[in-house]
Amino acid sequence: MRMPALTLLVSGITFPLALTSDVAPPLTLQQVLKQMDEQDHVRSALLARYTCSRRYVLDNYRFHTTAELSVRMTYGYPGHKEFKVVGERGPSIVRQRVLQRMLEAEEEASRDDVREHTRIIPLNYEFQLVGVEVQQGRPAYVLEIRPKARNKFSMRGKIWVDGEDFAIVRVEASPARNPSAFIRNTRVVQQYAKFGRLWLPLFNHSETDSLVFGRTEVTIDSSDYEITQNNSGAN
Repeated sequence: MRMPALTLLVSGITFPLALTSDVAPPLTLQQVLKQMDEQDHVRSALLARYTCSRRYVLDNYRFHTTAELSVRMTYGYPGHKEFKVVGERGPSIVRQRVLQRMLEAEEEASRDDVREHTRIIPLNYEFQLVGVEVQQGRPAYVLEIRPKARNKFSMRGKIWVDGEDFAIVRVEASPARNPSAFIRNTRVVQQYAKFGRLWLPLFNHSETDSLVFGRTEVTIDSSDYEITQNNSGAN
């Protein structure tokens, strides 16, 4: 069973994490992008490492199939990710060909030679400011994104940027390039939550339609964060 659209799109979501700053008045697009870049550099100097527990659950509705992986993920500066499977259930073919490949693709996207081409920054994407909405009780800038070059990790859709911290706190996106003629209507929603001075992934929900396998959904929940900060950035 192969669901490459989910695997690649989820893996391509690589966002800056930002620190708390003073509340700012409404900004222009260029001002928002400038603040995002500045906060990302501050985050890079602060965040040394974190680990978290992840639970990957796949549901296929045509074949009434469920598979699950429990994973311990480690993030290390400047963006490397490693995954250790600590539990699994469901058909092995689904776990190996879908969920395990999602882990492998996310590791690939975190490599130094790949990561800089997947990040949501002006080098890789075009942006359009479309409004301001409330996210988690806070004002957020809504930006449409479109990749400058389409690759297996690129996506198109919307991001929500916190108006105080200038972190990306929500994403709704689809693949910029359909990986297969048999795959359609792929959509990913990713939500972040604030942990102290940082925004980190809370959950990711992906769904896709396949001519062969029908509708498949994958949910990723992240929890139990253990964060290590560089001494120079700690309070």
